[in-house]
Amino acid sequence: MGKVSVAVIVSLWVISVSILVNRIVPEPYMDEIFHIPQAQQYCIGNFRSWDPMITTPPGLWGRVHPWFTPWGGPKGPALVRYYLSLVHVASLFPSIFIVQAASSFSEVCTTAILRSVNGVLAVLCSIIVYEIITLLRPTLSERKATIFAVVLALYPLHWFFTFLYYTDVASLTAVLAMYLACLKKSYWCSAVLGALAVVIRQTNIVWMLFVACTGVINITLVHTRDNVEENNIYKAIRKTNRATSNDNVTSNSNLRRRKFSNALGTDKQSTPSASFFSANHSSGLLDEVEVILLALWHRKWELLVSFSPFLMVFVSFLAFVHWNGSVVLGAKEAHTVSPHFAQIMYFGLVSALAVAPLHCSIGHIVDLFQSFWKRRPISFFQVLIAVIAGFFSVHFYSIAHPYLIADNRHYPFYLWRKVINAHWSMKYLLVPLYVYSWFSVLSTLGKVQRKIWILAFFLATAAVLVPAPLIEFRYYTIPLYFMILHSHINDYQSWLLMGLIYLALNIFTMTIFLFRPFHWDQEPGIQRFIW
Repeated sequence: MGKVSVAVIVSLWVISVSILVNRIVPEPYMDEIFHIPQAQQYCIGNFRSWDPMITTPPGLWGRVHPWFTPWGGPKGPALVRYYLSLVHVASLFPSIFIVQAASSFSEVCTTAILRSVNGVLAVLCSIIVYEIITLLRPTLSERKATIFAVVLALYPLHWFFTFLYYTDVASLTAVLAMYLACLKKSYWCSAVLGALAVVIRQTNIVWMLFVACTGVINITLVHTRDNVEENNIYKAIRKTNRATSNDNVTSNSNLRRRKFSNALGTDKQSTPSASFFSANHSSGLLDEVEVILLALWHRKWELLVSFSPFLMVFVSFLAFVHWNGSVVLGAKEAHTVSPHFAQIMYFGLVSALAVAPLHCSIGHIVDLFQSFWKRRPISFFQVLIAVIAGFFSVHFYSIAHPYLIADNRHYPFYLWRKVINAHWSMKYLLVPLYVYSWFSVLSTLGKVQRKIWILAFFLATAAVLVPAPLIEFRYYTIPLYFMILHSHINDYQSWLLMGLIYLALNIFTMTIFLFRPFHWDQEPGIQRFIW
């Protein structure tokens, strides 16, 4: 068992399902009709080509400033996603040429070959997930880490788009690779991978900032914790030579140091790579912020040098947005930033359902209620505020995007029509479920993560989802992976049950996609249901 086992298991279903998909759906479908022809243009050397309907790079970049690139087309960095495809095609070309399956490079650049890029990335992503699990949870057995990584590779949204030429698998892989490098303290490498992630999908700038933030928090808390431990040892030695008349003063000093140590997590042993993630949580959020700010001030130059690559990527992104006039490249009118606060409510429920064996179990519900009851004055106030915020969000900031209500090929169309919008009162009746889901998620994270980490995660998730007017479950994949990886679910049966649920959903969605096609009045040709 290990990462080799993970790669082999994931490869087995990637190869077999890819063959089935390409045999039944050989032609580009949905967003592929934009991305595949664009990649094929680059395969024949036409780097001046661009499609204004593509919202992620490349898009209009080469049109505005053609002098920025040696080909007169889109800028070099904008072509990264397609360069990855070209490298993949180039690696396959010699063997395909030898067996005389194709006589030229452009002939190899078929729909099936381009889709296989995501298959390779899905295997790589599963290995990265395994590495992250072993870093965050060094005491976890190799067998459990293997099973956990395989189950996460089965997550339905990630699994389904492995077999189509979409950006989601590449985006998740780049973000998790960036995070893995940051956990290993390779900050320059992490920033380079962050730049790659941003080029694949612009909103990944938020996750780059989140990863940089966790890196800063981790390194400052570890350094401060070590200083406190050394200081405590030194003071303990001096204490043996003090007169007993100073016991009261020493006791008060130790009390203050214990409070400070609790904020740092010094009373718990942890490995350097996971010290931040195995912290004591008796401290408050303000205590953690105070400790981090003090450490930042004392180590500002060292941290500035270490994390300056992230800053350079961020400044470059701001310059791009200023120049482009928008975050997206093409189809700007359909992707305007909108205050869609209901989106964060939807994510809470989807996240809880994604880990249903944990969040929906009777034992977990009882434990959550008991913990609320123990802190009932403050807990009731928190629930009240959350419910009010939920009602406010779904009433004033619940957006029905034209793409959502007009395209019945996506599952969110039916969820919106049959559930959320089935009756005027339905969106309000769902608020308690949203609130419970978020409290359950935060409670689970709070058992193993610091409050400052949870706050950073929530803000990053909101920054990605709230501005998005369209309800797309694909947007939830990256925050959901971060949430599951840091929840430290220990129940072996919960993971197995999650795997079975994911497998059942995957079989259902792929069966519907492949074997239940239909015709649509608004668009010619065969149509298929898709996430």
